[in-house]
Amino acid sequence: MTQIQWIRWIAKPVLFVLCLAPLAWLVWDGVTNNLGANPVETVRRYTGDWTLRFLLIALTVTPLRRLTGWHVVIRLRRMLGLFAFLYACLHFVSYIWLDQFFMWDAIIEDILDRPYITVGVASFLLLIPLAVTSTNGMVRRLGGRRWQRLHQLVYVIAVLGVIHFLWLVKSDISEPVIYGAILALLLGFRLFWHLRGRSRQPAGASG
Repeated sequence: MTQIQWIRWIAKPVLFVLCLAPLAWLVWDGVTNNLGANPVETVRRYTGDWTLRFLLIALTVTPLRRLTGWHVVIRLRRMLGLFAFLYACLHFVSYIWLDQFFMWDAIIEDILDRPYITVGVASFLLLIPLAVTSTNGMVRRLGGRRWQRLHQLVYVIAVLGVIHFLWLVKSDISEPVIYGAILALLLGFRLFWHLRGRSRQPAGASG
């Protein structure tokens, strides 16, 4: 079995099931009335946590590929990104439906008055074009270079996600700080490789 076949027939199905596991666990907790004293807050916090986790996991794929030389792992990145979008959608829906009951005046006021909600909504809106353009057809339509530039928004989205979480918590900031440290490490790898690549360009080469 080739690496591509292994990714297609084993790794992707297993990863798909693993990515659905947090949602299945949440549904189970809901069915068994095990969401705690404030179920709405539990759902909102849980889906938000997994959105950020999947973003960070997706951002880990490129450093993993470069450090290990296992290039075929890049084929898993799209699925991870789409699951990040799925949990982001659930997080957003839990806010506008379970928390605000589609009261749009209150939602708009919240977005304008609470910075952490402003940042959270901005990061969600930025995720939408990335999800829409995740197909091979959209890559061909946009062209590889334009597609890559668009999908570099994921770095901004991840930073906004960490800021959203950091501003949300009121006392113990250890968890968002950990996420922020992981993100800084992942972005640091990319910056290092980018600067090293530029330094190796011959004199006079366009950048």
